[in-house]
Amino acid sequence: MTHLDLDSNATTPLLPAAWEAMRPLMLENSGNASSSHALGRHARQQLETAREEVAELLGARPDEVVFTAGATEANNLAIFGLVGSKPGTIHTAPFEHPCVIEPYKALEKRGFHPHWLSVTPTGTVELEEIQARITSETRLVSVMLVNHETGAVQPVRRVANMLPNGVPLHCDAAQAVGKIPVNFRGLGVTTLSASAHKFHGPKGVGLLLLRKGTAFQPMLFGGFQQRGIRPGTEPVALAFGLAVALRHAVKMLETNRVKWLELRAAFLANLGVSYVLNGSPEGLPTTLNLSFPGCRAEVLLMALDLAGVACSTGSACSSGSLLPSPVLVAMGVPPAVLESAMRFSFHAGRTVEEMVDAACRVTECVRRTL
Repeated sequence: MTHLDLDSNATTPLLPAAWEAMRPLMLENSGNASSSHALGRHARQQLETAREEVAELLGARPDEVVFTAGATEANNLAIFGLVGSKPGTIHTAPFEHPCVIEPYKALEKRGFHPHWLSVTPTGTVELEEIQARITSETRLVSVMLVNHETGAVQPVRRVANMLPNGVPLHCDAAQAVGKIPVNFRGLGVTTLSASAHKFHGPKGVGLLLLRKGTAFQPMLFGGFQQRGIRPGTEPVALAFGLAVALRHAVKMLETNRVKWLELRAAFLANLGVSYVLNGSPEGLPTTLNLSFPGCRAEVLLMALDLAGVACSTGSACSSGSLLPSPVLVAMGVPPAVLESAMRFSFHAGRTVEEMVDAACRVTECVRRTL
């Protein structure tokens, strides 16, 4: 049986060109970028080449690029680094990824007051509420760029325009970078995070873009690397692989968009059962959140796994939970729809034939579990 991966929001396969670029840096030229000898200088050159490439592709300055272990670390660094030590109000939406939600809950224990923004039925933040809630006590606002469960694109630029000077805005762009055009300066955010393995880069590396001149409190100590914002030995090979994968993803944006729309249409057209689309049809076409009323999501997930279809009931970081999706709850999805919701996500390497095959397997599994 051929296994069909429709869980690309969890991770994507490594781009072969990224591996080929990383390989010599891991096996042959493996110097520490902080060392002063020739091997170290070579590693430093490769690291800075990667940093410059990332900056150019994402509309940032090279000295605004901080390499991290992934978006989870980047989000934590941004939130705790921006919020400051004086408690106040912090704002975000309940549909954010757990690596944003959990830091907010941790800050609540330190005396901060989280405000959970309202969400529209199509899965975007309520802009009017943001404008009404910002006060002199506001310490931080966080709004993701693309939702990990529904693909809803958030009006981040409009949020940035609403905020007064001095109120930092963090943006988790893990599901956006490499899939839609992302320009750090153009968005007007203070910080932005991404993870390489979401756009065919290596696992274990991500990035934080930090606007130059921003007041920032580091979480980690013990080294001078990356201006002390994220000290420790820099992952030269991983950073280089990230840059190669990002360059390829950005180059292929329009070609991939056309392909994603074709794949999405083929999948939906060949579903032989009734479904409910959760979120806006205008969302990122790589993500489909569908409910099959009458089915239990956890039962359907197991049936699909046995049928060779990889998908999920939410983000990979919370897939072990049996609780309803916080994203769909925030959207006001009714219980019968909520309890049968499944996320299907795919990359441009899939074929129309594979999507048709997947739709037929989903149809069969839904009929068996109804």
